[in-house]
Amino acid sequence: MDEDYFAIFSPEKITEHLRMSSLIDRTHRILVRITPQPENEFEIAIVGYNYPSGLSILCGLLSAFGLDIRTGDIFSLSKQSSKASSGRIVDVFCVTLKHGVPFDETRQREFERELSALMEFLAAGSLNEARERLNRFLIERLEKMGEAFSGLTLPVELAFDNQTSTGWTLMEARCGDDFGFLYAISNALAMRGADINRVKIRSSGGRVTDHFFIADRWGRKIEDGRDQQRLRMAVSMIKEFTRYLPEAPDPARALRHFDQFLDKLIEISEDKFPDHTMAFLAGSEGMNLLAHLLGSSDFLWDDLLRIHFSELLPALEDFNKSKLRPGESLKSALRTDLRRRLAQIPIAAPPEQKKKIFNAFKDRHVFLIDSAHLVQPNATLMDFSYALTDLGEVVLEEAARLCHEDLVNSRVDPLPAEGATRSFAIFGLGKFGGREMGYASDFELLFVHQSAGSGEFFESFARRVVDFIEARSHGIFHIDLRLRPYGHAGAWSTPFDQFTRYYSSDGEAASFERQALIKLRWIAGDEHLGRQVEAHRDKFTYSGVPWDWADAMQLRRRQILELVKPGQTNVKYSAGGIVDIEYAVQYLQLLNGADHPRIRLSNTLDALLGLRRLQIIREPDYRTLHDAYLFLRNLIDGLRIVRGDATDLVLPGEGSEEFKSLARRMGYRETERTRSAAHLASDVRDWMKRVHDYFVLRFDFEAQ
Repeated sequence: MDEDYFAIFSPEKITEHLRMSSLIDRTHRILVRITPQPENEFEIAIVGYNYPSGLSILCGLLSAFGLDIRTGDIFSLSKQSSKASSGRIVDVFCVTLKHGVPFDETRQREFERELSALMEFLAAGSLNEARERLNRFLIERLEKMGEAFSGLTLPVELAFDNQTSTGWTLMEARCGDDFGFLYAISNALAMRGADINRVKIRSSGGRVTDHFFIADRWGRKIEDGRDQQRLRMAVSMIKEFTRYLPEAPDPARALRHFDQFLDKLIEISEDKFPDHTMAFLAGSEGMNLLAHLLGSSDFLWDDLLRIHFSELLPALEDFNKSKLRPGESLKSALRTDLRRRLAQIPIAAPPEQKKKIFNAFKDRHVFLIDSAHLVQPNATLMDFSYALTDLGEVVLEEAARLCHEDLVNSRVDPLPAEGATRSFAIFGLGKFGGREMGYASDFELLFVHQSAGSGEFFESFARRVVDFIEARSHGIFHIDLRLRPYGHAGAWSTPFDQFTRYYSSDGEAASFERQALIKLRWIAGDEHLGRQVEAHRDKFTYSGVPWDWADAMQLRRRQILELVKPGQTNVKYSAGGIVDIEYAVQYLQLLNGADHPRIRLSNTLDALLGLRRLQIIREPDYRTLHDAYLFLRNLIDGLRIVRGDATDLVLPGEGSEEFKSLARRMGYRETERTRSAAHLASDVRDWMKRVHDYFVLRFDFEAQ
């Protein structure tokens, strides 16, 4: 140990530390001795193996148990001995217990067990797992105590001294005596890879002065002014960010992503951003925003990484100034922005550059719309759906325009035969057709062209469009053509006359395909052809031809039996899932659409409102289906933003961390996460039961 160690501790204390150290082995990696002191204080002595990030883990756990660090002396083996496999620490804290928080023998044993469990993760090299376990535990405990990191408001002053110690940089940190300060600053040092050898903590008069003897991750002093400034920025921002950890749906994920965010930020020269942008990021608004974004989804973070920070950060600053307002003005702005970017590409540039710029634009705006929905309190589910749909329409329009022009100009693929028209139309189906897009929603599309003599040309055209729009499998804007005539066996683009034959009373379309056409909506291409297709759809789907109830009920039974595993709740396919609402509305449209054109609508809520106005659905049932639909849509989006997969809609176990985070993402913010999760679980069961009860009663449905 350093000489300071022998100056601070008496021979009796050193003997005690030696005894504790002699008991350290692979079974007991860390030992704790807790000694009560007067005035509700405790001395906590910890001896164990020395692991990277061990101090930040320990300080976080102390905070989780309501222990406010008043003084502390933290020692590890000196640098000369740090390569030894038997590296040890001796940490001695004097802590004060938060008012009303117990720390009796039972809680003391719990503290020791949890610390040992965290050290096991560190011993196995599982630092991320240790941090995630700690941060979830910490936030849950703070919520139960009614405590927060709101005290971390005062600025921290850092000074670096490379003269006092021959082997270490002395970093002096001064700040207000805030609860959780040592956790925040030790976290910042650990996340930036600093090696901490010795820490001296002293509090007096409402101020704390901490001395950290540190080196960089390569064991060198931190002498470069730029490295010191980066550390100042990291400490300041992580300290501020820590205040907002309780706001994050998943605090552990938020902190992990914030570490990577800082890496990305430090890579870029600060002079690329205006002072007001950096001030916004470092301030309360920016940190609150980042906590929500970074603690929501690994997939959202992956999307963020694909976007150039020089464009992204100013856009984040605008979130609190502008609202998510879908409509023609948004579409016009998006279209203008995209065409401006494409116009800047040199004529001689390869086609792949145009595709790259196009998809970068798409990814950037998907991220911004997703993020706005998460952080803007007044952004409704429908605002979000319409905005994503508006973006999707612009993306599809421009992709079709570019691919059609390139195909005509390239002359690689055969042009339509003499006299044949080049007219085409593209239609949305499913969520896209219904203007009901959400996180990870795909593009269900149908390509139709006017003339049968143009088949080869438009087959190439459809394939080019699908290739041009890049997307993750089962992710947002992933193109799905399975609802075209003949499914996988059919051509990618369908001639209009074949479309009319297939979808006719004596055609080959199955009952479910007739139902699926309810969502069909013209998006891009020739509007005249688009309206012709929609008119034929109305004639076929709403023909008044009797609906095959036996087939429809059998399909729903098969979904429940074959797509839902026993013991699981699938928010889409389980009894009372969202398809019960969608199918109920669509069945009633099919039954009544011939006589009431006003309900021939592709949007579920619009159609539901039309059915209520005609009194086909009674007011109490309308309210049940309307509110349940919004609840289940929000639940589905909450699942998809975490998983990034449109197909995985199985609820996690009610006691799992994923379900607790889902509850927070849904707005359940009770003092205990377990209670929030229980409240969500109860609401899920209640809404799904009410929905399925309606479905069973209205359509005389029997599950078995």
